Amino acid sequence: MSDAPVMAGIMRDRILNLLKKGKRIDGRGFEDYRDVEIKTNVIEKAEGSAWVRLGETRVLVGIKVDVGEPFPDLPDRGVMTTNVELVPLASPTFEPGPPDENAIELARIVDRGIRESQAVELEKLVIVPGKLVRVIFIDVHVLDHDGNLIDATGLGAMAALLTARIPKLEYNGETGELVRLDEYEPLPVRHVPLPVTFAKIGGNMVVDPSLDEERVMESRITVTFDETGHVSAVQKGEGGSFKLEEVMYAVDTAMRKSSELREMLLSSVDRGLP
Repeated sequence: MSDAPVMAGIMRDRILNLLKKGKRIDGRGFEDYRDVEIKTNVIEKAEGSAWVRLGETRVLVGIKVDVGEPFPDLPDRGVMTTNVELVPLASPTFEPGPPDENAIELARIVDRGIRESQAVELEKLVIVPGKLVRVIFIDVHVLDHDGNLIDATGLGAMAALLTARIPKLEYNGETGELVRLDEYEPLPVRHVPLPVTFAKIGGNMVVDPSLDEERVMESRITVTFDETGHVSAVQKGEGGSFKLEEVMYAVDTAMRKSSELREMLLSSVDRGLP
């Protein structure tokens, strides 16, 4: 008989007892993030890339830009898509094969925060309205999973987008020829939305849950803010529920914490907002 349920119960009791005393299992305060490290331009062949470490969680993000057709209902906008791969070596729970529901959820949360804030000026990525636009691929690889993949991925995606440089293109309307020039320009990024994730454990709300905390949480909520104070996305995950005052606490705290993360991010990529 496996002793995993027993160990999980012991861990839960320990975490709950510490939270009752105002402490967390790793010594952090309820609103404290683990150490954050950001490196950019780590993939030579990508238009933009970033490696992020959040505690012992590590993600790698690459940006590739291609040319394709716009969506029929958005002929005057470029296309952006986010994909996540949970590398099997990152966790015993990750398996090879097509993206599972966890990978899909992670990609959607990060994508929604970026898209709804209009972080990238997709209208500037149109080559021929209704026919040719630039297509941005945000590819995420989770290398080590120790909790809070959402915030680590959000940081990595924005770091990669902010440092991405794409070749200028010249379109000949008469011949329909598209020429790639030797000149490069940055992606038109105008906002920097960042997600802040909370776990609810025994009625307590903690920021940046570790893997041990995620294993015993009743529910999760992520609030994404941009630098203007605009909430671009809110996502609830897992089971459980949140009281109105808990949601408002998450929103107020996320505004402050996202500002701290953004300052760190912009310092790392050495680029301010336009």
